[in-house]
Amino acid sequence: MVVPRSQRRDLEHPPAHRDKTAMNGAQLLMAHGVSTGLMSGPPAILSAWREGEVDLVLSRYILDEMVRVLPRLPRITLTAAEIRDLADSFLFMAEIVDPSTEPDEALRDQADQPVLGTLRTAQADYLVSGDKDLLALGERYPIVTPTIFWERHGH
Repeated sequence: MVVPRSQRRDLEHPPAHRDKTAMNGAQLLMAHGVSTGLMSGPPAILSAWREGEVDLVLSRYILDEMVRVLPRLPRITLTAAEIRDLADSFLFMAEIVDPSTEPDEALRDQADQPVLGTLRTAQADYLVSGDKDLLALGERYPIVTPTIFWERHGH
């Protein structure tokens, strides 16, 4: 989840609405790759996170999926150990939530329920994903590609 700093919840003066975004594992690593110069692709969302411009909220499921799936993708240049180390660092640097277990039967790939559950638990305003099955629910949930998110909140 990525939350623009300008929309963070201020405990003394809470806004009427706060803005959050979730990222699935592939988009998380791609954003990391862009922000560290490892690969080209979507804008450097994690660079903005490191600069304190956005907050990041994830689930252990998303991090575990990242570690399991990404080493098999040819465009990923990090080793499996480097991906695991990155996931471990996110455990300490991001807010971690437990995904909602309430299923949404409209989701085409039921294996994506925990990702959708992360969005719902965090009450996020965005889920950043390139997953076509999740993006297909864009009419029902605020699911956007990294490019769309960056167009709305980039600098």
